[in-house]
Amino acid sequence: MIIYYGVIKASSLNHGGKTNGYTVPNPQAQAALISQALKEANTNPRHISYIEAHGTGTPLGDPIEITALTKAFYQNNQGASATVNDRGYCMIGSVKSNIGHCESAAGVAAVTKILLQMKHRQIVPSLHSKVLNPHIDFEKTPFVVNQTLKPWEQPVIDGKTLPRIAGVSSFGAGGANAHIILEEYIEKPQPVEEGTRVIVPLSAKTPKQLHQKVVDLINFINKEERPINLSSLAYTLQVGREAMEERLGFIVSSIDQLLEKLQAFTAAVQAGANAHIEDMYQGQVKRNKESILVISQDDDMRETIDKWIVRKKIDKLLDLWVKGLDIEWQNYMALLSPGA
Repeated sequence: MIIYYGVIKASSLNHGGKTNGYTVPNPQAQAALISQALKEANTNPRHISYIEAHGTGTPLGDPIEITALTKAFYQNNQGASATVNDRGYCMIGSVKSNIGHCESAAGVAAVTKILLQMKHRQIVPSLHSKVLNPHIDFEKTPFVVNQTLKPWEQPVIDGKTLPRIAGVSSFGAGGANAHIILEEYIEKPQPVEEGTRVIVPLSAKTPKQLHQKVVDLINFINKEERPINLSSLAYTLQVGREAMEERLGFIVSSIDQLLEKLQAFTAAVQAGANAHIEDMYQGQVKRNKESILVISQDDDMRETIDKWIVRKKIDKLLDLWVKGLDIEWQNYMALLSPGA
């Protein structure tokens, strides 16, 4: 199952031009950069709840960066003048306080941090930030340095709950500037027919490993905070995993139903009993190798299997798969959309 955590709404690049020194930042260029990214993203800075700063911790660079961010935020507040309500609403931090400066990989490290924060819906602390830079008056900015692990709540503005949005800055020593706007990905409901039954296959080399696969899937379902799309989960397990010797499959129409059957299976294994679960199929490839070989080489049987796919006779498909037959899962899943 492909999981999206964030969407790049916009990105912007520029250069600081001539300054007082090779490594001296240009606050005007940085402010223009961030303003451009905000405009391209069509995002009001009041809606941004976190900034991942370049934040190298230098006495000169950090105040210049905060000045540029503050200028860009206030100038782009879509006509609203800066008031006390526009101060201290946006958390700010830098991953460099946690892992150091990754040089050419600093930008991607910052983006990775944002995506992980969106995944877990938490904002991690910037370490070693108890004593703030005395040249920065944060009370006159929209920003607050985050010093403890905190929940990343969705901002509520004018009674409307908004997605989590973050800005990421990365600057080069010679004057190159980059800024991107990231917004959390909120999955839209998938147009799947109510009660659609799908095949969820699992396989492993040994029975013990197969049981562990079941346990792993149970843990994933229980721990995943975001809604799980059943069709996406099934498709990933069908085409994204190598089919092995020990095979197990379930036919289900909901995540809750899948979880119930997985738990029933693992309870039976732990009790040393055979699992008798509705719409569950289990088999070993080597036990059925010869018969499956005959089926796979018979053109009439292949044509029959193709008809099963079209007619959605998934119980017959799953029964053959657990015995070792290769199934064209892409053709099967293409028929699950409404109206297919």
